[in-house]
Amino acid sequence: MDRVGPLRTEAVLARFPYRVGSRALTVLMAASAALFFAILVANLQRPSVILSLVIALAACVGAFGFALTRVSSQLHREQTVTRSALQASEEEFRQVAGNIQEVFWMIDVSSRRALYVNESYEAMTGRTSKSFLKNPSSFLDLIHLDDRRYVVKTFDDATRVGRFDERFRITRPDGEIRWVWVRGFPDRDSEGNLKRLLGTALDITGQKQAEEQVAANLALAKSAWAEEEALRKATLSLTQDLHMDKVMATLLRSLADVVPYTCARVIVPEGGPHWLALGERVIPESSQPCPQVPWTLVDDKCGLIRRIAKEKRSVVISDTKQEPDWPSFTGHKHLRSWLSVPLIASGDYLGFLSVGHVEANRLTQEHIRRAELLAIPAAVAIENARLYARSEIFASELTKRLTDLQAAESALLRAEGGRRVSEDRFQRVFHASPVPFSITTYREGKFVEVNAAFECRYGYSREDLLGRTVNDLRIWEDPSDRAYLLTRLEEGGPIRNVIT
Repeated sequence: MDRVGPLRTEAVLARFPYRVGSRALTVLMAASAALFFAILVANLQRPSVILSLVIALAACVGAFGFALTRVSSQLHREQTVTRSALQASEEEFRQVAGNIQEVFWMIDVSSRRALYVNESYEAMTGRTSKSFLKNPSSFLDLIHLDDRRYVVKTFDDATRVGRFDERFRITRPDGEIRWVWVRGFPDRDSEGNLKRLLGTALDITGQKQAEEQVAANLALAKSAWAEEEALRKATLSLTQDLHMDKVMATLLRSLADVVPYTCARVIVPEGGPHWLALGERVIPESSQPCPQVPWTLVDDKCGLIRRIAKEKRSVVISDTKQEPDWPSFTGHKHLRSWLSVPLIASGDYLGFLSVGHVEANRLTQEHIRRAELLAIPAAVAIENARLYARSEIFASELTKRLTDLQAAESALLRAEGGRRVSEDRFQRVFHASPVPFSITTYREGKFVEVNAAFECRYGYSREDLLGRTVNDLRIWEDPSDRAYLLTRLEEGGPIRNVIT
Protein backbone atom coordinates (compact mmCIF):
# COMPACT_ATOMS: atom_id res chain seq x y z
CA MET A 1 0.00 0.00 0.00
CA ASP A 2 1.22 3.53 -0.72
CA ARG A 3 2.18 5.69 2.19
CA VAL A 4 -0.81 7.35 3.78
CA GLY A 5 1.30 10.55 4.10
CA PRO A 6 4.92 11.75 3.83
CA LEU A 7 7.32 11.57 6.81
CA ARG A 8 6.79 14.70 8.83
CA THR A 9 10.29 15.85 9.95
CA GLU A 10 8.69 18.90 11.45
CA ALA A 11 7.66 16.75 14.41
CA VAL A 12 11.34 15.79 15.02
CA LEU A 13 12.74 19.30 14.52
CA ALA A 14 10.34 20.62 17.04
CA ARG A 15 11.84 18.48 19.82
CA PHE A 16 14.17 19.88 22.47
CA PRO A 17 17.62 18.39 21.55
CA TYR A 18 17.43 19.67 18.02
CA ARG A 19 16.40 23.17 19.08
CA VAL A 20 19.39 23.40 21.40
CA GLY A 21 21.78 22.14 18.71
CA SER A 22 20.34 24.49 16.14
CA ARG A 23 20.90 27.50 18.37
CA ALA A 24 24.44 26.32 19.20
CA LEU A 25 25.24 25.93 15.52
CA THR A 26 23.96 29.41 14.85
CA VAL A 27 26.12 30.89 17.61
CA LEU A 28 29.22 28.96 16.47
CA MET A 29 28.72 30.06 12.88
CA ALA A 30 28.41 33.68 13.93
CA ALA A 31 31.48 33.41 16.15
CA SER A 32 33.53 31.76 13.40
CA ALA A 33 32.56 34.47 10.93
CA ALA A 34 33.53 37.17 13.42
CA LEU A 35 36.93 35.56 14.13
CA PHE A 36 37.63 35.14 10.46
CA PHE A 37 36.86 38.76 9.82
CA ALA A 38 39.01 39.77 12.76
CA ILE A 39 41.96 37.80 11.36
CA LEU A 40 41.64 39.63 8.06
CA VAL A 41 41.67 43.06 9.60
CA ALA A 42 44.20 42.34 12.41
CA ASN A 43 47.64 43.83 12.45
CA LEU A 44 50.03 41.38 10.77
CA GLN A 45 52.85 42.80 12.87
CA ARG A 46 51.49 41.09 15.91
CA PRO A 47 51.66 37.33 15.32
CA SER A 48 50.47 36.47 18.83
CA VAL A 49 47.13 38.08 18.16
CA ILE A 50 46.72 36.26 14.86
CA LEU A 51 47.64 32.95 16.48
CA SER A 52 45.03 33.47 19.18
CA LEU A 53 42.43 34.29 16.59
CA VAL A 54 43.32 31.23 14.51
CA ILE A 55 43.12 28.97 17.58
CA ALA A 56 39.78 30.48 18.51
CA LEU A 57 38.53 30.02 14.94
CA ALA A 58 39.69 26.38 14.94
CA ALA A 59 37.92 25.81 18.25
CA CYS A 60 34.74 27.31 16.86
CA VAL A 61 34.97 25.17 13.71
CA GLY A 62 35.56 22.05 15.84
CA ALA A 63 32.66 22.87 18.10
CA PHE A 64 30.53 23.56 15.06
CA GLY A 65 31.47 20.17 13.54
CA PHE A 66 30.78 18.39 16.83
CA ALA A 67 27.40 20.07 17.25
CA LEU A 68 26.51 19.35 13.63
CA THR A 69 27.42 15.68 14.09
CA ARG A 70 25.26 15.43 17.23
CA VAL A 71 22.31 17.11 15.56
CA SER A 72 22.60 14.91 12.46
CA SER A 73 22.82 11.78 14.60
CA GLN A 74 19.81 12.83 16.64
CA LEU A 75 17.84 13.63 13.49
CA HIS A 76 18.71 10.23 12.00
CA ARG A 77 17.57 8.42 15.14
CA GLU A 78 14.29 10.36 15.18
CA GLN A 79 13.68 9.56 11.52
CA THR A 80 14.36 5.88 12.16
CA VAL A 81 11.90 5.81 15.06
CA THR A 82 9.29 7.67 13.01
CA ARG A 83 9.73 5.29 10.06
CA SER A 84 9.39 2.26 12.34
CA ALA A 85 6.28 3.72 13.96
CA LEU A 86 4.82 4.45 10.56
CA GLN A 87 5.52 0.91 9.36
CA ALA A 88 3.99 -0.52 12.53
CA SER A 89 0.95 1.71 12.05
CA GLU A 90 0.62 0.59 8.46
CA GLU A 91 0.89 -3.05 9.52
CA GLU A 92 -1.77 -2.56 12.18
CA PHE A 93 -3.96 -0.86 9.59
CA ARG A 94 -3.53 -3.80 7.22
CA GLN A 95 -4.40 -6.27 9.96
CA VAL A 96 -7.50 -4.34 10.99
CA ALA A 97 -8.61 -3.73 7.40
CA GLY A 98 -7.98 -7.36 6.50
CA ASN A 99 -10.10 -8.74 9.34
CA ILE A 100 -13.24 -6.61 9.11
CA GLN A 101 -16.33 -7.61 7.15
CA GLU A 102 -16.61 -4.23 5.48
CA VAL A 103 -14.67 -3.53 2.31
CA PHE A 104 -12.19 -0.69 2.82
CA TRP A 105 -11.03 1.10 -0.32
CA MET A 106 -8.89 4.09 -1.27
CA ILE A 107 -8.77 5.88 -4.64
CA ASP A 108 -6.59 8.72 -5.89
CA VAL A 109 -8.97 11.41 -7.11
CA SER A 110 -6.80 12.95 -9.82
CA SER A 111 -5.68 9.72 -11.52
CA ARG A 112 -8.67 7.54 -10.52
CA ARG A 113 -6.06 4.96 -9.53
CA ALA A 114 -6.93 2.45 -6.82
CA LEU A 115 -4.52 2.75 -3.91
CA TYR A 116 -5.88 0.06 -1.64
CA VAL A 117 -8.69 -2.44 -1.11
CA ASN A 118 -8.88 -5.16 1.55
CA GLU A 119 -9.59 -8.86 1.16
CA SER A 120 -13.30 -8.48 1.95
CA TYR A 121 -13.75 -7.16 -1.58
CA GLU A 122 -13.45 -10.66 -2.99
CA ALA A 123 -15.99 -12.15 -0.55
CA MET A 124 -18.53 -9.46 -1.39
CA THR A 125 -18.12 -9.15 -5.15
CA GLY A 126 -16.74 -12.54 -6.16
CA ARG A 127 -13.76 -10.84 -7.84
CA THR A 128 -10.15 -10.56 -6.65
CA SER A 129 -8.71 -7.50 -4.98
CA LYS A 130 -6.00 -7.39 -7.65
CA SER A 131 -8.63 -6.88 -10.35
CA PHE A 132 -9.85 -3.77 -8.53
CA LEU A 133 -6.32 -2.43 -7.95
CA LYS A 134 -5.49 -3.02 -11.58
CA ASN A 135 -8.72 -1.57 -12.96
CA PRO A 136 -10.93 0.32 -10.47
CA SER A 137 -13.64 0.80 -13.10
CA SER A 138 -14.19 -2.98 -13.08
CA PHE A 139 -16.35 -2.47 -10.02
CA LEU A 140 -18.75 -0.41 -12.11
CA ASP A 141 -19.38 -3.45 -14.28
CA LEU A 142 -20.71 -5.23 -11.19
CA ILE A 143 -23.43 -2.65 -10.58
CA HIS A 144 -26.93 -3.82 -11.50
CA LEU A 145 -28.06 -2.46 -14.86
CA ASP A 146 -31.07 -0.72 -13.31
CA ASP A 147 -28.81 1.13 -10.83
CA ARG A 148 -25.63 1.63 -12.85
CA ARG A 149 -26.37 4.93 -14.55
CA TYR A 150 -27.35 6.69 -11.33
CA VAL A 151 -24.46 5.25 -9.28
CA VAL A 152 -21.82 6.15 -11.89
CA LYS A 153 -23.08 9.73 -12.04
CA THR A 154 -23.15 9.99 -8.24
CA PHE A 155 -19.60 8.61 -7.98
CA ASP A 156 -18.34 11.13 -10.54
CA ASP A 157 -19.82 13.88 -8.40
CA ALA A 158 -18.14 12.35 -5.33
CA THR A 159 -14.68 12.73 -6.91
CA ARG A 160 -15.31 16.49 -6.88
CA VAL A 161 -17.14 17.01 -3.61
CA GLY A 162 -15.55 14.17 -1.63
CA ARG A 163 -18.78 12.58 -0.38
CA PHE A 164 -20.48 9.37 -1.48
CA ASP A 165 -23.30 7.52 0.31
CA GLU A 166 -25.47 5.19 -1.76
CA ARG A 167 -27.22 1.84 -1.51
CA PHE A 168 -27.50 -0.17 -4.70
CA ARG A 169 -27.40 -3.67 -6.17
CA ILE A 170 -24.46 -5.55 -7.63
CA THR A 171 -24.45 -8.73 -9.70
CA ARG A 172 -21.76 -11.25 -8.83
CA PRO A 173 -20.12 -13.36 -11.55
CA ASP A 174 -22.26 -16.33 -10.46
CA GLY A 175 -25.43 -14.29 -11.13
CA GLU A 176 -26.32 -13.68 -7.48
CA ILE A 177 -27.68 -10.21 -6.78
CA ARG A 178 -26.59 -8.48 -3.58
CA TRP A 179 -27.34 -5.15 -1.98
CA VAL A 180 -24.35 -3.03 -0.88
CA TRP A 181 -23.99 0.19 1.06
CA VAL A 182 -20.99 2.20 -0.18
CA ARG A 183 -19.77 5.32 1.61
CA GLY A 184 -16.86 7.60 0.69
CA PHE A 185 -15.04 10.34 2.65
CA PRO A 186 -12.54 13.01 1.52
CA ASP A 187 -8.77 13.11 2.32
CA ARG A 188 -7.49 16.66 1.76
CA ASP A 189 -4.00 18.17 1.82
CA SER A 190 -2.90 21.10 3.97
CA GLU A 191 -4.37 23.52 1.44
CA GLY A 192 -7.79 21.82 1.52
CA ASN A 193 -7.49 20.22 -1.92
CA LEU A 194 -9.10 16.81 -2.34
CA LYS A 195 -6.34 14.22 -2.81
CA ARG A 196 -7.95 10.86 -2.10
CA LEU A 197 -11.35 9.33 -1.58
CA LEU A 198 -11.52 6.83 1.28
CA GLY A 199 -14.51 4.66 1.95
CA THR A 200 -16.20 1.44 2.97
CA ALA A 201 -18.61 -0.96 1.35
CA LEU A 202 -20.95 -3.17 3.39
CA ASP A 203 -23.04 -6.12 2.19
CA ILE A 204 -26.59 -5.28 3.36
CA THR A 205 -28.42 -8.01 1.45
CA GLY A 206 -29.72 -9.58 4.66
CA GLN A 207 -30.80 -6.20 5.99
CA LYS A 208 -32.50 -5.32 2.70
CA GLN A 209 -34.29 -8.66 2.63
CA ALA A 210 -35.41 -8.09 6.21
CA GLU A 211 -36.66 -4.60 5.29
CA GLU A 212 -38.49 -5.99 2.27
CA GLN A 213 -39.97 -8.74 4.42
CA VAL A 214 -41.09 -6.20 6.99
CA ALA A 215 -42.58 -4.05 4.23
CA ALA A 216 -44.28 -7.11 2.76
CA ASN A 217 -45.64 -8.07 6.17
CA LEU A 218 -46.90 -4.54 6.73
CA ALA A 219 -48.53 -4.53 3.31
CA LEU A 220 -50.02 -7.94 4.06
CA ALA A 221 -51.29 -6.70 7.42
CA LYS A 222 -52.83 -3.62 5.80
CA SER A 223 -54.36 -5.80 3.10
CA ALA A 224 -55.71 -8.21 5.71
CA TRP A 225 -57.15 -5.31 7.70
CA ALA A 226 -58.75 -3.81 4.60
CA GLU A 227 -60.06 -7.25 3.63
CA GLU A 228 -61.47 -7.83 7.10
CA GLU A 229 -63.09 -4.40 7.10
CA ALA A 230 -64.60 -5.00 3.65
CA LEU A 231 -65.96 -8.39 4.75
CA ARG A 232 -67.34 -6.90 7.96
CA LYS A 233 -69.12 -4.17 6.03
CA ALA A 234 -70.35 -6.71 3.48
CA THR A 235 -71.69 -9.02 6.19
CA LEU A 236 -73.44 -6.10 7.88
CA SER A 237 -74.86 -4.80 4.60
CA LEU A 238 -76.16 -8.25 3.64
CA THR A 239 -78.33 -8.30 6.76
CA GLN A 240 -79.81 -4.83 6.32
CA ASP A 241 -82.40 -5.69 3.67
CA LEU A 242 -83.74 -9.21 3.06
CA HIS A 243 -85.25 -8.51 -0.35
CA MET A 244 -83.46 -10.66 -2.92
CA ASP A 245 -82.71 -7.82 -5.35
CA LYS A 246 -81.14 -5.79 -2.54
CA VAL A 247 -79.10 -8.81 -1.40
CA MET A 248 -77.81 -9.36 -4.94
CA ALA A 249 -76.83 -5.71 -5.37
CA THR A 250 -75.03 -5.62 -2.01
CA LEU A 251 -73.27 -8.93 -2.60
CA LEU A 252 -71.91 -8.03 -6.04
CA ARG A 253 -70.90 -4.56 -4.89
CA SER A 254 -69.06 -6.00 -1.88
CA LEU A 255 -67.41 -8.61 -4.09
CA ALA A 256 -65.80 -5.84 -6.15
CA ASP A 257 -64.06 -4.59 -2.99
CA VAL A 258 -62.11 -7.84 -2.56
CA VAL A 259 -61.88 -9.31 -6.07
CA PRO A 260 -61.20 -7.33 -9.27
CA TYR A 261 -63.69 -8.36 -11.93
CA THR A 262 -65.31 -7.27 -15.16
CA CYS A 263 -68.46 -9.36 -14.87
CA ALA A 264 -69.84 -11.20 -11.83
CA ARG A 265 -73.00 -13.28 -11.50
CA VAL A 266 -74.82 -15.35 -8.90
CA ILE A 267 -75.98 -18.55 -10.63
CA VAL A 268 -78.44 -20.89 -8.89
CA PRO A 269 -80.18 -24.13 -9.94
CA GLU A 270 -83.73 -23.62 -11.18
CA GLY A 271 -84.78 -27.24 -11.48
CA GLY A 272 -83.61 -30.08 -13.69
CA PRO A 273 -80.82 -29.02 -16.07
CA HIS A 274 -81.78 -25.35 -15.89
CA TRP A 275 -79.77 -22.68 -14.05
CA LEU A 276 -80.79 -19.12 -13.34
CA ALA A 277 -78.53 -16.06 -13.22
CA LEU A 278 -80.06 -14.60 -10.05
CA GLY A 279 -77.99 -11.40 -10.12
CA GLU A 280 -75.34 -9.69 -12.24
CA ARG A 281 -72.97 -6.73 -12.07
CA VAL A 282 -70.69 -5.49 -14.85
CA ILE A 283 -67.71 -3.19 -14.30
CA PRO A 284 -66.60 -1.63 -17.61
CA GLU A 285 -62.82 -1.90 -17.16
CA SER A 286 -62.31 -2.36 -20.89
CA SER A 287 -63.89 -1.03 -24.06
CA GLN A 288 -65.37 -4.44 -24.83
CA PRO A 289 -69.00 -4.51 -23.65
CA CYS A 290 -70.34 -7.37 -21.59
CA PRO A 291 -72.85 -9.52 -23.56
CA GLN A 292 -76.48 -9.62 -22.54
CA VAL A 293 -77.06 -12.01 -19.65
CA PRO A 294 -78.65 -15.34 -20.59
CA TRP A 295 -80.86 -15.47 -17.53
CA THR A 296 -81.43 -19.19 -18.00
CA LEU A 297 -78.60 -21.66 -18.64
CA VAL A 298 -78.79 -25.37 -19.42
CA ASP A 299 -76.05 -27.60 -18.04
CA ASP A 300 -76.77 -30.28 -20.67
CA LYS A 301 -75.21 -27.87 -23.13
CA CYS A 302 -72.33 -26.76 -20.88
CA GLY A 303 -69.96 -29.33 -19.44
CA LEU A 304 -68.27 -26.73 -17.25
CA ILE A 305 -71.45 -25.95 -15.27
CA ARG A 306 -72.23 -29.64 -14.99
CA ARG A 307 -68.75 -30.32 -13.58
CA ILE A 308 -68.91 -27.40 -11.15
CA ALA A 309 -72.34 -28.46 -9.88
CA LYS A 310 -71.11 -32.01 -9.37
CA GLU A 311 -67.84 -31.17 -7.60
CA LYS A 312 -69.22 -28.26 -5.54
CA ARG A 313 -65.79 -26.72 -4.99
CA SER A 314 -63.93 -23.55 -5.92
CA VAL A 315 -62.34 -23.32 -9.37
CA VAL A 316 -60.02 -20.77 -10.96
CA ILE A 317 -59.17 -20.69 -14.66
CA SER A 318 -56.19 -18.40 -15.34
CA ASP A 319 -56.69 -18.45 -19.11
CA THR A 320 -60.10 -19.50 -20.42
CA LYS A 321 -58.62 -20.24 -23.84
CA GLN A 322 -57.03 -23.29 -22.26
CA GLU A 323 -60.41 -24.60 -21.01
CA PRO A 324 -62.03 -26.98 -23.56
CA ASP A 325 -65.60 -26.46 -22.25
CA TRP A 326 -65.37 -22.67 -22.12
CA PRO A 327 -66.97 -21.94 -25.54
CA SER A 328 -70.16 -23.70 -24.36
CA PHE A 329 -70.45 -21.38 -21.33
CA THR A 330 -72.98 -19.01 -22.87
CA GLY A 331 -72.57 -15.35 -22.00
CA HIS A 332 -69.01 -15.74 -20.70
CA LYS A 333 -66.96 -16.18 -23.86
CA HIS A 334 -65.48 -12.66 -23.66
CA LEU A 335 -63.87 -13.36 -20.25
CA ARG A 336 -60.21 -14.46 -20.24
CA SER A 337 -59.82 -15.39 -16.57
CA TRP A 338 -62.58 -16.77 -14.37
CA LEU A 339 -63.31 -18.24 -10.96
CA SER A 340 -66.27 -19.79 -9.22
CA VAL A 341 -67.00 -20.29 -5.53
CA PRO A 342 -69.84 -22.49 -4.22
CA LEU A 343 -72.63 -20.98 -2.14
CA ILE A 344 -73.50 -23.37 0.70
CA ALA A 345 -75.80 -22.63 3.65
CA SER A 346 -76.72 -25.17 6.33
CA GLY A 347 -75.20 -27.91 4.19
CA ASP A 348 -77.42 -27.09 1.19
CA TYR A 349 -75.86 -26.19 -2.16
CA LEU A 350 -77.50 -22.95 -3.33
CA GLY A 351 -75.42 -22.31 -6.46
CA PHE A 352 -72.12 -20.55 -7.14
CA LEU A 353 -70.48 -17.17 -7.65
CA SER A 354 -69.29 -16.63 -11.22
CA VAL A 355 -66.52 -14.01 -11.36
CA GLY A 356 -64.65 -13.15 -14.57
CA HIS A 357 -62.18 -10.67 -15.98
CA VAL A 358 -61.37 -9.73 -19.56
CA GLU A 359 -57.61 -10.01 -18.85
CA ALA A 360 -55.91 -13.40 -18.75
CA ASN A 361 -54.11 -14.46 -15.53
CA ARG A 362 -55.80 -11.65 -13.60
CA LEU A 363 -57.60 -13.90 -11.09
CA THR A 364 -55.54 -16.07 -8.72
CA GLN A 365 -55.85 -18.43 -5.77
CA GLU A 366 -55.67 -15.40 -3.47
CA HIS A 367 -58.85 -14.08 -5.06
CA ILE A 368 -60.42 -17.52 -4.56
CA ARG A 369 -59.62 -17.25 -0.84
CA ARG A 370 -61.19 -13.79 -0.58
CA ALA A 371 -64.30 -14.82 -2.52
CA GLU A 372 -64.72 -17.90 -0.30
CA LEU A 373 -64.73 -15.68 2.79
CA LEU A 374 -67.46 -13.52 1.27
CA ALA A 375 -69.42 -16.56 0.05
CA ILE A 376 -70.16 -17.66 3.62
CA PRO A 377 -72.30 -14.64 4.64
CA ALA A 378 -73.55 -14.36 1.05
CA ALA A 379 -75.02 -17.88 1.09
CA VAL A 380 -76.69 -17.18 4.44
CA ALA A 381 -78.10 -13.90 3.08
CA ILE A 382 -79.47 -15.64 -0.03
CA GLU A 383 -81.08 -18.34 2.11
CA ASN A 384 -82.57 -15.70 4.40
CA ALA A 385 -83.84 -13.75 1.39
CA ARG A 386 -85.56 -16.89 0.10
CA LEU A 387 -87.11 -17.55 3.51
CA TYR A 388 -88.17 -13.92 3.67
CA ALA A 389 -89.77 -14.17 0.21
CA ARG A 390 -91.61 -17.33 1.26
CA SER A 391 -92.71 -15.70 4.49
CA GLU A 392 -94.02 -12.74 2.49
CA ILE A 393 -96.01 -15.16 0.31
CA PHE A 394 -97.30 -17.00 3.36
CA ALA A 395 -98.11 -13.72 5.07
CA SER A 396 -99.95 -12.49 1.98
CA GLU A 397 -101.91 -15.75 1.72
CA LEU A 398 -102.62 -15.70 5.43
CA THR A 399 -103.81 -12.12 5.23
CA LYS A 400 -106.08 -13.04 2.33
CA ARG A 401 -107.47 -16.01 4.21
CA LEU A 402 -107.98 -13.94 7.32
CA THR A 403 -109.84 -11.39 5.23
CA ASP A 404 -111.97 -14.15 3.70
CA LEU A 405 -112.59 -15.63 7.15
CA GLN A 406 -113.60 -12.26 8.51
CA ALA A 407 -115.93 -11.80 5.56
CA ALA A 408 -117.38 -15.27 6.08
CA GLU A 409 -117.74 -14.60 9.78
CA SER A 410 -119.55 -11.35 9.04
CA ALA A 411 -121.82 -13.17 6.58
CA LEU A 412 -122.40 -15.91 9.13
CA LEU A 413 -123.28 -13.36 11.75
CA ARG A 414 -125.68 -11.75 9.34
CA ALA A 415 -127.14 -15.13 8.42
CA GLU A 416 -127.42 -16.10 12.10
CA GLY A 417 -129.29 -12.88 12.74
CA GLY A 418 -131.63 -13.61 9.85
CA ARG A 419 -132.04 -17.20 11.02
CA ARG A 420 -132.97 -16.06 14.45
CA VAL A 421 -135.55 -13.65 13.05
CA SER A 422 -136.96 -16.39 10.81
CA GLU A 423 -136.95 -18.89 13.65
CA ASP A 424 -138.75 -16.43 15.88
CA ARG A 425 -141.38 -15.85 13.21
CA PHE A 426 -141.75 -19.59 12.67
CA GLN A 427 -142.19 -20.21 16.37
CA ARG A 428 -144.92 -17.62 16.59
CA VAL A 429 -146.73 -18.99 13.53
CA PHE A 430 -146.17 -22.61 14.66
CA HIS A 431 -147.63 -22.17 18.12
CA ALA A 432 -150.43 -19.77 17.11
CA SER A 433 -151.71 -21.85 14.20
CA PRO A 434 -155.10 -23.58 14.73
CA VAL A 435 -153.86 -26.40 12.51
CA PRO A 436 -152.19 -29.24 14.44
CA PHE A 437 -148.40 -29.22 13.77
CA SER A 438 -145.68 -31.51 14.99
CA ILE A 439 -141.99 -31.74 14.27
CA THR A 440 -140.41 -35.21 14.37
CA THR A 441 -137.01 -36.67 13.42
CA TYR A 442 -136.77 -38.13 9.95
CA ARG A 443 -135.95 -41.72 10.60
CA GLU A 444 -137.15 -42.48 14.12
CA GLY A 445 -140.17 -40.20 14.17
CA LYS A 446 -139.24 -38.81 17.58
CA PHE A 447 -141.26 -35.74 18.57
CA VAL A 448 -139.21 -32.57 18.75
CA GLU A 449 -141.96 -29.96 19.02
CA VAL A 450 -145.77 -29.76 18.88
CA ASN A 451 -148.17 -26.84 18.97
CA ALA A 452 -151.22 -26.34 21.17
CA ALA A 453 -153.59 -27.34 18.35
CA PHE A 454 -151.83 -30.74 18.15
CA GLU A 455 -152.28 -31.27 21.86
CA CYS A 456 -156.00 -30.52 21.63
CA ARG A 457 -156.48 -32.61 18.55
CA TYR A 458 -154.80 -35.79 19.79
CA GLY A 459 -155.25 -35.42 23.55
CA TYR A 460 -151.56 -35.61 24.48
CA SER A 461 -149.74 -32.94 26.38
CA ARG A 462 -146.53 -31.49 25.03
CA GLU A 463 -144.50 -33.07 27.86
CA ASP A 464 -145.95 -36.52 27.03
CA LEU A 465 -144.95 -36.21 23.39
CA LEU A 466 -141.42 -34.71 23.42
CA GLY A 467 -138.75 -37.38 23.31
CA ARG A 468 -141.12 -40.23 22.32
CA THR A 469 -141.67 -41.68 18.85
CA VAL A 470 -144.83 -42.00 16.81
CA ASN A 471 -144.56 -45.77 17.10
CA ASP A 472 -144.45 -45.58 20.89
CA LEU A 473 -147.71 -43.65 20.94
CA ARG A 474 -149.22 -45.51 17.94
CA ILE A 475 -150.03 -42.21 16.27
CA TRP A 476 -149.97 -43.96 12.87
CA GLU A 477 -152.67 -46.55 12.58
CA ASP A 478 -150.79 -48.09 9.68
CA PRO A 479 -147.02 -47.52 10.03
CA SER A 480 -146.58 -48.27 6.33
CA ASP A 481 -148.23 -44.99 5.57
CA ARG A 482 -145.34 -43.15 7.23
CA ALA A 483 -142.82 -45.26 5.30
CA TYR A 484 -144.63 -44.31 2.08
CA LEU A 485 -144.37 -40.64 2.97
CA LEU A 486 -140.64 -40.91 3.72
CA THR A 487 -140.07 -42.57 0.34
CA ARG A 488 -141.87 -39.72 -1.41
CA LEU A 489 -139.71 -37.21 0.45
CA GLU A 490 -136.50 -39.01 -0.51
CA GLU A 491 -137.57 -38.89 -4.14
CA GLY A 492 -137.80 -35.14 -3.79
CA GLY A 493 -141.40 -34.92 -4.75
CA PRO A 494 -144.03 -32.90 -2.88
CA ILE A 495 -146.66 -34.58 -0.69
CA ARG A 496 -150.13 -33.17 -1.16
CA ASN A 497 -153.66 -34.41 -0.43
CA VAL A 498 -152.53 -37.69 1.18
CA ILE A 499 -155.10 -39.29 3.50
CA THR A 500 -153.79 -41.71 6.09
